[in-house]
Parts: sequence; structure tokens; C-alpha cells
Amino acid sequence: MTGYLTTHVLDTARGCPAQGIKIALYRVSGNSHRKIAETVTNSDGRTDAPILPADQFKTGTYELIFFAGEYLRETGQANGEILFLDQVPIRFGMSDADAHYHVPLLLSPYGMSTYRGS
Repeated sequence: MTGYLTTHVLDTARGCPAQGIKIALYRVSGNSHRKIAETVTNSDGRTDAPILPADQFKTGTYELIFFAGEYLRETGQANGEILFLDQVPIRFGMSDADAHYHVPLLLSPYGMSTYRGS
């Protein structure tokens, strides 16, 4: 297998990469979630290495959770105890054992989007 998973976060409200966002990766099986990785975005909004490298890659269903609330507070884009977006989950499937999957998050205080990147 040569598949692997990468991600990054872009702050669309400020027009820049989102540095310092914690990301957790879970493998999902039915109602069971098992955390398999955790990292933080760098100054380019990316992780320093694939969040799921080739030597650990398996096809299946996964969930990335982006802990965006702290970042939005620190950048002055959100305040208060309850945020519109705080933890942002993205559940997706990876079925090709030899593919590079890239799942980015486009983030603003009141909206988010994702896509399968390259």
C-alpha cells in the first residue's frame, strides 16, 4: 500500500493559512471511534507530515476533527462561551489503497467547506 492522508486549514475570512489548529484523526467502525493521530497546523496551515502516513494507511471510514474554536478566539474572529463553529468534524471514506487523499478545511467564523484535494 502506498496510500496516505494529508490535510490543511485555510482561513477564508482572513485570506491566510490557519496556524495552530489542533486536528485529531479517528478511524470509524459503526458507532466506534478510535483516535489514531493528533497534530497541529504549522505556519502554512498544513501538518508537518501526513496525518496518516503510508506505513499506517488502511482503507475505511475516518473522521478528522478540527478544533477551530480556540483559533477563532485567538484571531479575534469569535468570542463568547458558545461559538457557531468550535469543533468541526469531517467524516469521509478512503477506498483506494494506493491513493493520496487530501482533505482540507476552508474555515471562517460562520462557515466551513471541504473537498477532496490533490
